[in-house]
Amino acid sequence: MAGQSFDVVVIGAGPGGYVAAIRASQLGQKVAIIERENLGGICLNWGCIPTKALLRSAEVFHLMHRAKEFGLSVQGASYDLDAVVARSRGVAKQLSGGIGHLMKKNKVTVFMGTATLPKAGVVSVKTDKGVEELTAKAIILATGARARELPGLEADGDLVWTYRHALQPKRMPKKLLVIGSGAIGIEFASFFNTLGADVTVCEVMDRVLPVEDAEISAFAKKAFVKQGMKILEKTTVKKLDRKPGVGVTAHLEDAKGTTTAEFDTVISAVGIVGNVEGLGLEALGVKIDRTHVVTDEFCRTGVPGLYAIGDIAGAPWLAHKASHEGVMVAELIAGGHPHPIKPGSIAGCTYCHPQVASVGMTEAKAKEAGYEVKVGRFPFIGNGKAIAMGEAEGMVKTVFDAKTGELLGAHMVGAEVTEMIQGYVIGRSLETTEEDLMNTVFPHPTMSEMMHEAVLDAYGRALHI
Repeated sequence: MAGQSFDVVVIGAGPGGYVAAIRASQLGQKVAIIERENLGGICLNWGCIPTKALLRSAEVFHLMHRAKEFGLSVQGASYDLDAVVARSRGVAKQLSGGIGHLMKKNKVTVFMGTATLPKAGVVSVKTDKGVEELTAKAIILATGARARELPGLEADGDLVWTYRHALQPKRMPKKLLVIGSGAIGIEFASFFNTLGADVTVCEVMDRVLPVEDAEISAFAKKAFVKQGMKILEKTTVKKLDRKPGVGVTAHLEDAKGTTTAEFDTVISAVGIVGNVEGLGLEALGVKIDRTHVVTDEFCRTGVPGLYAIGDIAGAPWLAHKASHEGVMVAELIAGGHPHPIKPGSIAGCTYCHPQVASVGMTEAKAKEAGYEVKVGRFPFIGNGKAIAMGEAEGMVKTVFDAKTGELLGAHMVGAEVTEMIQGYVIGRSLETTEEDLMNTVFPHPTMSEMMHEAVLDAYGRALHI
């Protein structure tokens, strides 16, 4: 197959890459995709999907212990960690196989191997059969990212884990330290805490979930502490003393000085770095900033015919952003005129307990940007469906431009908010105003009614508080 020619070659088959390949094929392009590990990439195999499967098991286990509240009886509730993990891996395997089917359906040629770019318009692929050389009019980089490792905190798979080790744990941690309280860290903290681990979360910033609105972070922290987690803010893990077969001594530094604490397991979740090495990008003239490829709003790298999408192209590091960029670039390559991505209208979701979701500016960011704001809030305790579900812990917050009525941001914490947030995302995408949202009829009884009430509250018109 050496010397094959394609219209589009995609490097990386994660949620950005495989979607770009599908859309390009739909638009009549001859497409190849290259993947060195698993179709579906990190998200499907080692990230978004398998973590949600684990968290669902934890949620069911949590509800089993609450059975009495619902007039039910469950005796001797327990779990089998191996079975929980096996279900998670099974879900990932099923979906990865589905991506293979989609590639065949859309006539995308798949190469399993490692890609390099020896020169513009050429991709060299090292497979188990040898080296293939592909030429292409357009090349899309979708190589994703991996866990960042800090000096002294490197994972060993035994005492110190990354997300990959945590997805296939060798044991159930008894005393767990999670370093980093972003989405990945908090989700694993929530999972292992629910299953009975003694969990400590260490965050170098002044609050957990630091990218979220301050009120939402504070609400979530209160819930985490109530569940038994220990939260350390403004605290740095300076060193880990590892004792094989015993555990880890963590040296923790805050404003008061350095203390030590003992743990049997540590999960490091301190961010990601882009997979830019070994591709030959620098020689082509691609600009790289802190392990991420520099692009314009249409994901163009500045090198003719070369694009970069998803995590490798920078924040926000979200699968749905990558997929949308993949569609946009495929349409651009095919001669279309797609709209560029608006980062401020991309929702972020964290699937801890309680869930957290947001879109747009926080209240603080809006004020920093010079807006005069109107802020609305509505608690879950005021919603009939939330009470009926036994999920009365949470809140919805909206931030509006007081002068124009523009929805600047929306922030939620509580049950199923990761499903609800899309309503506000659509609102921002359609540039709806407070009047549009207030005049929208929300179905009853639903959790979404809280979204309506939070809008009404921003203008002093809330009905149920």
